[in-house]
Amino acid sequence: MSEFISRFQLQQPQPGSYSTNNHHAAVLIPIICRPEPTLLLTRRSDNLRKHAGQVAFPGGKADPQDCSLIETALREAQEEVAIPASAVQVLGQLAPLDSSSGFQVTPIVGLVPDNIVFHANEDEVADWFEIPLREALSLSRYYSLDIHRGGINHRIYLSWYESQFIWGLTAAIIRRLAQQVSI
Repeated sequence: MSEFISRFQLQQPQPGSYSTNNHHAAVLIPIICRPEPTLLLTRRSDNLRKHAGQVAFPGGKADPQDCSLIETALREAQEEVAIPASAVQVLGQLAPLDSSSGFQVTPIVGLVPDNIVFHANEDEVADWFEIPLREALSLSRYYSLDIHRGGINHRIYLSWYESQFIWGLTAAIIRRLAQQVSI
């Protein structure tokens, strides 16, 4: 874990970076501090209107009462999988990414003690699982797929872990984190 922390560097937004998405959201990248650290991911409920059944990080749109996107990510993680905000050691954030649903999503990286008991909010989360951090951060496990939609070329990333299909924004976030900490 200390190696990961020492290699994690905050990434400042790039000058001139432009987002067409003006709605803000944040996700927590929860790294569970086990002897072999893991990354916590959820599978969204099949009853949700958007992104039903997809693998995701705990997170969601910013509420007006949220003081920051860090607060948004921590609030959503508490609501979705019962991670107390006070238990998360926030390391920093990655640069925001644009989602296909019109949100600019800011990933917040946080360490979570291994004694937290996760409880899925059944309205939002069908299940949760952990992937070993070392495995998640292996760049070779991500495959790119170029698609053309709405007159624009997009590159999406795909990966698998056991029976879980990780793709889209979630895979892009993990891949970006892997690039951030790789030497």
